Amino acid sequence: MARKAPVTDPAQDAPATGQPQHAAAGIPALRHTTQIAAAQMGLPRAVKTLLKLNQPNGFDCPGCAWPEPDHTHTAEFCENGAKAVAEEATVRRVGPEFFAEHSVADLAERSGYWLGQQGRLTAPMLLEEGATHYTPLSWDDALQLVADELKELDDPDQAAFYTSGRTSNEAAFAYQLFARQLGTNNLPDCSNMCHESSGSALVETLGVGKGSVHLKDLYQADLIIVAGQNPGTNHPRMLSALERAKRAGATVVSVNPLPEAGLERFKNPQTPRGLVSGTKLTDLFLQIRLGGDLALFRALNLLLLEAEDKNPGTVLDRDFIERHCGGFEEFAAEARQTDWDEVHAATGLPDSQILELSELVLKSEKIIVCWAMGLTQHQHSVPTIREVVNFLLLRGNVGRPGAGVCPVRGHSNVQGDRTMGIFERPAAAFLDALGKEFHFDPPREHGLDVVDTIRGMRDGKVKVFFAMGGNFVAATPDTEVTEQAMRGCRLTVHVSTKLNRSHVVTGTRALILPTLGRTDQDRQASGPQQVTVEDSMGMVHASRGSLRPPAPDLLSEVAIVCKLARRTLGPKNTVPWEDFNASYGNIRDRIARVIPGFENYNTKILTPGGFALPHGPRDTRAFPTTTGKANFTVNAMTAPVVPEGRLLLQTLRSHDQYNTTIYGLDDRYRGITGGRRIVLLNAEDAAAHGLTEGQYVDLVSEWKDGVERRAPHFRVVHYPTTRGCAAAYYPETNVLVPLDSTADTSNTPTSKSVVIRLEPDSQPDAG
Repeated sequence: MARKAPVTDPAQDAPATGQPQHAAAGIPALRHTTQIAAAQMGLPRAVKTLLKLNQPNGFDCPGCAWPEPDHTHTAEFCENGAKAVAEEATVRRVGPEFFAEHSVADLAERSGYWLGQQGRLTAPMLLEEGATHYTPLSWDDALQLVADELKELDDPDQAAFYTSGRTSNEAAFAYQLFARQLGTNNLPDCSNMCHESSGSALVETLGVGKGSVHLKDLYQADLIIVAGQNPGTNHPRMLSALERAKRAGATVVSVNPLPEAGLERFKNPQTPRGLVSGTKLTDLFLQIRLGGDLALFRALNLLLLEAEDKNPGTVLDRDFIERHCGGFEEFAAEARQTDWDEVHAATGLPDSQILELSELVLKSEKIIVCWAMGLTQHQHSVPTIREVVNFLLLRGNVGRPGAGVCPVRGHSNVQGDRTMGIFERPAAAFLDALGKEFHFDPPREHGLDVVDTIRGMRDGKVKVFFAMGGNFVAATPDTEVTEQAMRGCRLTVHVSTKLNRSHVVTGTRALILPTLGRTDQDRQASGPQQVTVEDSMGMVHASRGSLRPPAPDLLSEVAIVCKLARRTLGPKNTVPWEDFNASYGNIRDRIARVIPGFENYNTKILTPGGFALPHGPRDTRAFPTTTGKANFTVNAMTAPVVPEGRLLLQTLRSHDQYNTTIYGLDDRYRGITGGRRIVLLNAEDAAAHGLTEGQYVDLVSEWKDGVERRAPHFRVVHYPTTRGCAAAYYPETNVLVPLDSTADTSNTPTSKSVVIRLEPDSQPDAG
């Protein structure tokens, strides 16, 4: 039987600590999966639901974007995927009576963990100006309130329409169409905070801002480099793919400041051998300094050029470079200026390890580089990823089997949302096609991304904030600035499945609009509906929920958008919003006419496993860049500068966490249980600062604006991280990330390179 939601909010500042683990999954993962699923759903409902997860006729995991294999297991899910499903398919409910009992001030004092544990939202709720409590209202009244507010704006650009990666293709397409019919490109999304750097670098160098590999390529690779990524927690089903690649003969190299259990050994719970001993995954571990990856790949590229000098015609793929690439000579000239002292300072790696990796590269014909936030959230992230592309281009490792770029996306449809047009800087070709299909002139001026939206709210330029999913306040940087900016809006609206921090940091008025989740049945006028999503490797497939919705009158995301659009744009607007609402197939027909690769969309999704979107660099070595070729780039040697006596902090997830959703208070693989306010320090760094394990400190970030940003009362935990580098969980440490500290070009917050100092605990009595 499912357990009730916790009444009290547990303390999170006194965890027990033990030794980090050296293997992921196995029996502990099975046990924890069962416990979480049973607590949230009850065992019968849990079994029924999880057996449909990631199946051809089931629903797509609302967690990560890792693709499904061609032949799925009966249980095609991981521990954290099961947690995500359990949170959504919970039998706990948050209705009007909950909001009558709890004031907004009361809820604002609760932790994100407690809020999320209360259950699914069931009714539209309104916080009126000056009110202390949310109160229920009808769907008609709620949608009319939003429409009236939007129509009263002096300029459509006074509204911002945020999107979380959970949103389906159909809802995302309708959402961006509504925003552009209204007259704005203010379409910030969660990509702005994670893989925007990847997209920026890949569009410039390869012409497509997505990865160039499929799962089958991993199985054919000779060498797989996993950089700045923790798949054991963030993309656990990737471990199965790495295990299969290893058995096919691949070598795996991991590059990370922290040793991660999932990359050391994988105990596959699907096999008896896996449960007992598992598979060693990493053959070579390079424990790099935070932000040192650009220097590492520059060094590798120099070594490849020097190896070619010694043995001309045997190292570089000269034919590929000459036929398909531009900018090689300029790149090579810069690479040859690489200073090894700068490489050592930036990476913290000995020559022997870099040379060992270079030897593996020279022995490998087919190479894939995978990466995640560890590469994308620094000021120099875009040059870093461009240098990764340089590395792959040198030996022709783009556009052939077993080789390519593999940015591993986090949220389950974050890539699909961007494909559907959720982007503040849309391509002219997309706007041309959209305008032609719907007989209007879309706005051409670039809109606001996440950081600029916060600035716009702060400065009084954005007056209505509308969020399709997500937890904007908890996901974004500079928490105090963001919360104050949000409070400056006239109206804040959140389309959500569960309660979160963003619902208690509100504008003058605030609305919560509950919606269907991936696990829920979606019935519209034409009958049961299915939605589609795009995974991290460009595969598009259908998703069909099967559970009875938490409330009989819940609206889907598509229905909310379509009904709101009609009320806002009026009866004369020619978009057939009612037809879109009645049958999502009608939306897919329009997508097929607007976005290349989606021709015969409704037919293609009938294929089990879905279909692959075209990718010129991968499919035909066609590179739709400004030069028509794959571009080598010149990237100056850059790394974070850390003053004496300071540390470089990265914010990260615990194992009981998905983005801002906190499933529990443990981080099992890192040996931490029962709390989250911890800072991981190398024991030598702790000693150098006069700190003992278990002591409490404040984390204070330092940036050029001179503003003090403080995260108080963090417990010191000795951990085998790189010297000079620290780590702590977000969203608790988002307060330390300056709003204006962003990556060049992509404007992504620099959450993986925050300069901090440690000060005595300012809240010794905190609980």
